[in-house]
Amino acid sequence: MTKPRVVEPEGVMGEITAESYDRMMRSLMKKGYLGTSKLIKAGITLGTALEVGPGPGYLGIEWLTKTSNTLLKGLDMSTDMITVAQRNAKEFNVEDRVDYVLGDARQMQFSDEAFDAVFSNGSLHEWSAPKTVLNEIYRVLKPGGIYYISDLRRDIALPARFLLQIAIPKERRKGFLSSLHASYTTEEISLILNETKIRNAKVKKELWTIAVTGRKL
Repeated sequence: MTKPRVVEPEGVMGEITAESYDRMMRSLMKKGYLGTSKLIKAGITLGTALEVGPGPGYLGIEWLTKTSNTLLKGLDMSTDMITVAQRNAKEFNVEDRVDYVLGDARQMQFSDEAFDAVFSNGSLHEWSAPKTVLNEIYRVLKPGGIYYISDLRRDIALPARFLLQIAIPKERRKGFLSSLHASYTTEEISLILNETKIRNAKVKKELWTIAVTGRKL
C-alpha cells in the first residue's frame, strides 16, 4: 500500500544545497537519466520553450544542445539555482540561447501564448498550488503548444527505487527520499488535472516517474 504524501518545502534554497543538488543532477546527466530524448520524442524540437523549475539547468541545456534554432527561458524561484544554471549554460556554450529569470510559477510574468512548449522535470512535487501552476502553463502556451511535465512517483516499485537511489550521490539521498515521499501517484495527478484548464492530457506511469504530456487545444 502506498503511503500518504508528505509535503516537501517549496524550492531548493541556499548555496550549499544548490551546489550539492548541482552535483547530483550532473551525475544523473552523465548516466543518461535526464530524459531529454523524451522531450524530443514528444515533439518539443522547435521555437521557444519555457522550463519551469530548471534547477541547475541540465535538462534544458541538454535539450538546447540536441535541437537547432531553439531558445529557452528558465523560471526558477531560487537565485542560487539561477546562478548555478547560468554557470552551467556558459560551460556548455548555450548561454546565448537561454535566459534564466527569477519568478513564481503560480504567477508567471510572461504574456499569454508566449511559448511553443513548456516542460518541467522534478519540481511538480514542490508546487504548493499545482492547479494554479498548471493553469499558468496552459495560459502561456501558444495554441497547439506542447507541454511535458515529469516527476518522481511515490508508488515506484522497490527494485526501481533501489536502482535510482544508488545512482544518486550519498550526500543527496536524504533529499531524494524527501522528494519521493512528496511526489504524486498517477491517480492523484489525474484528479488534479481534472480541476484545471488542461484537457486531454496523457498521464503515463514510467519506471520511476510520472509523465504528463499533451498539446494546448
